[in-house]
This record gives sequence, C-alpha cells and structure tokens, in this order.
Amino acid sequence: MALSKNVLESLEEAQSALRNALAYAARNERPLICEGIAKILSSINSIESSESILDTIDQYKSAGGEGENPFGKFDF
Repeated sequence: MALSKNVLESLEEAQSALRNALAYAARNERPLICEGIAKILSSINSIESSESILDTIDQYKSAGGEGENPFGKFDF
C-alpha cells in the first residue's frame, strides 16, 4: 500500500520547510541545531524509501513467491 497523496504532499511540504530552516540555521545557529534538522530530513526520506521497499515485498508475497524474485537470486 503506497503512501496516500495527502501524506506525500504533507511530507514534501515538511521537507521544503525543513530545508529552508536548515539553510538559515547553517548561517546563524550552532552545528548541533543543523544536525538535528538534517536528521529529521533524513527520517522523512527514509519513510518514503521504506514504503517503496515494503510495497515491493508485498507484491512478491501476494504472487505466492512465484515468478522472478525482485531482489535477485539467493544461493543458500
């Protein structure tokens, strides 16, 4: 299940605001503040990426494990 349009839009708005805050913080604040803002940005990016990965896994599971493995061959 992909993220809804509203959630994606809200995350994009948050990223935009945080990038703007980071730009100002880089000029006027202590490095710890910049690091905190950067971590929040990274977390938002991770949410979007992990949702895509989970969708791929769900598609593979719903196919009953049949067909080509989207993650390549595992030689165990």
